[in-house]
Amino acid sequence: MFVYIVRRILISIPVLLGITIVNFLIINMAPGSPVDMMVDPNISAEQLELRKEQLGLNDPLWMQYLTWMGNLLQGNLGYSLSSFEPVSTLIGERIGPTVALMGASIVVGVLIAVPFGIISATRQYSKWDYLMTTGSFLGISIPNFFLGLGLIYIFALKNPWLPSGGMTTLGTEGGIVDTLYHMVLPVFVLAIGIAGKKIRYVRASMLEILGQDYLRTARAKGLREFVVTNRHALRNALIPIITVVGMEIPLLLGGAVITEQIFQWPGIGQLTMQSIMSRDYPTMMALNLLAAVMVLFSNLVMDILYSVADPRIKYN
Repeated sequence: MFVYIVRRILISIPVLLGITIVNFLIINMAPGSPVDMMVDPNISAEQLELRKEQLGLNDPLWMQYLTWMGNLLQGNLGYSLSSFEPVSTLIGERIGPTVALMGASIVVGVLIAVPFGIISATRQYSKWDYLMTTGSFLGISIPNFFLGLGLIYIFALKNPWLPSGGMTTLGTEGGIVDTLYHMVLPVFVLAIGIAGKKIRYVRASMLEILGQDYLRTARAKGLREFVVTNRHALRNALIPIITVVGMEIPLLLGGAVITEQIFQWPGIGQLTMQSIMSRDYPTMMALNLLAAVMVLFSNLVMDILYSVADPRIKYN
C-alpha cells in the first residue's frame, strides 16, 4: 500500500503541472486585465502602462508562467493584485470556513442519503420507495441559489428564526454555538443536493447486493434482517458509494461558490468570485491549484477506502 501511495503521488506531479499550464492559458485568454480595474479619471494611460510593466503583464505568457512557477516552487503563491496581500494569507483566512461548511454538508448529506437509500432498496416499489425517489429527484433538481433564497425568505425574513448570512452575529464575539447557528441554512442547502444524488446511488448499489446468494444464506441461518442489511449488504455496497461521496469533495468547492455568495459565508467560494471580478490572476491560479490538489487527494483517499471496505482489494 505504501509503495502504491508513493507512486500515485509521483504520478500526480506531472498532472498538476499540466493543470497549471492549462489554467494559466485560460485565465490569460479571458478579456480584460487587473489594470482595467484600476482605471481612474486621475490616472493617465502612461501610468496604467507603467503599472502593467511593474506587474509583469507586458511579459510574454511563457515568461509570466515561469515566474509564477518559480515562486510556487519556493512556497510563494504571490500577492493579490486587488488587495496586495499575500495570496497564501488570503486562502489561509478563507479555507477554514469553507472546510467547515463542506465537511458538515457532506456528513449531513451522507447521513440522510444512506438510511433513505437503504429504505428505498429494501422496500422496492412500495410507497416508501416512491417517496424516497421523488425526494431524491427534488434534491437534484432544485438549484442551490433558489433553495437558498427561499430558505432565507422563510426562516430569516418571514420568520426570523435563523440568520440570513455571515458566519457570526454582528456586534458579538461569535463562538462555536453562534457559528453552528449560522451554518444551519447553508449546510442544509448543500446537504439537500448531496443527499438527492446519493440516495439513488445507495438504492441501486443495495439492490444489486440484496439479491446475492450469501445474503439468502445469512437469512437462512436465522440472522435478523437488520443485521443482514446493515452489516453484510451495506459493507459490500460501499464501493460505489465511496466513489460518489469522494467525488463530492472537489465538486463542493464549486458548488459552495454560489451558496457562499448567497449566505455571505467568508470562505473560498466568496474569494473565488472576488478574484474573478477583479481579474486577480495570482489568486485565481492559486485557487485553481488548490481545487486540482483536492481532486487528486480525494481520488487517492477513495482508493485507500476501497481496500478498507473490501479486504479483497489489494494494491501492488
